Amino acid sequence: MKIICNQKILAHKIGISQKAINGKTTLELLKGILLSAKGDQLKLTGYDLEIGIETYTQAEVIQEGEIVVNAKLFGDIIRKLPDSFVEIETDDENNVYINCVNSRFKIKGDSAKEFPKLPDVSKEDLYNIPQDLLKNMIKQTVFAISQDQTKPILMGELLEIINGNISLVAIDGYRLAVKSCKIDNMITDAKVIIPGKALTDVNSLLSLEEHDVKVGFDDKNAIFIISDTKIITRLLEGEFIDYKKLLPREHNSKVKLNTKSLLNSIERASLLSQSEKNNLIKLSIRDSVMAITSNTDKGNVYEEVALELEGDYLDIAFNSRYFLEGLKNIDSEEIFIEFTTNVNPCIIKPADGAKYTYLLLPVRISSNI
Repeated sequence: MKIICNQKILAHKIGISQKAINGKTTLELLKGILLSAKGDQLKLTGYDLEIGIETYTQAEVIQEGEIVVNAKLFGDIIRKLPDSFVEIETDDENNVYINCVNSRFKIKGDSAKEFPKLPDVSKEDLYNIPQDLLKNMIKQTVFAISQDQTKPILMGELLEIINGNISLVAIDGYRLAVKSCKIDNMITDAKVIIPGKALTDVNSLLSLEEHDVKVGFDDKNAIFIISDTKIITRLLEGEFIDYKKLLPREHNSKVKLNTKSLLNSIERASLLSQSEKNNLIKLSIRDSVMAITSNTDKGNVYEEVALELEGDYLDIAFNSRYFLEGLKNIDSEEIFIEFTTNVNPCIIKPADGAKYTYLLLPVRISSNI
């Protein structure tokens, strides 16, 4: 193999393919990137047997071929080279020669013959989803994915398509985030569970461009095609929680508040309770104000936020971090919060009608909060 390509573009493409490489793997071959030169393109592939990423870049291909190179070493070298053209050449003993301006490297590669092939997911019948829409859907839900490895099904998100409505759902046992949108071209229904890691990788590659993302599924895998990059991930197997049954159908109190004012007040109130075990805030809801308090061994804090109240007064406590993570992902200027009792979950929704629901379990109130 012998190619010439742009250093900056190559470094960028290495960074994309590296997202699929698990640094903890004990298989040396899976720590590598597969370079495949053919026609006028260089294809870079990273694959950890769970998620695979293929991305392409233009190259002057003098001699076609393929080789596996250690992703970290190769990436570090390319990123440190001058902003110029890079010549990459291999020999019959899998040596890789990298030349750029006054820099010369020789590193050891591996044969491409043993590199595992990515699953072949059909590129027919793909859904077209605007990039900005999918990016927003992932951003507003992925933070609520469980990190508990004893519940692997909750380490992914439910992607559900019903009657042209697409929803992403994440649950971690303490909160639930659901984002739904209507997309005209979605004719076929679908229901799959996508690993959170894969969605995070997809989100990092999405932009606010108008070009659509192409998304498809088979029985075991999902595929995302973003411009000249393809991501294939294994789906999680099992039955996702029936999240609709978790959403309260009635409420005894409903408040309307300014999102930014509430966010700022809770951030200040949580300054005294930074530890995971002691990060509680108490909300006291009255006629026209919500009092936010926190008492710790470091001191105490009192905040007030104006509100509009329908229903009963209420005192209720929450994990401040969970509350803030929900608020930070709401774009609406104002929000509604619906309460049932101080031991039942509350529902936070944008007041502008956007189809986003954040459910949050309260914490039992003790006398020292």
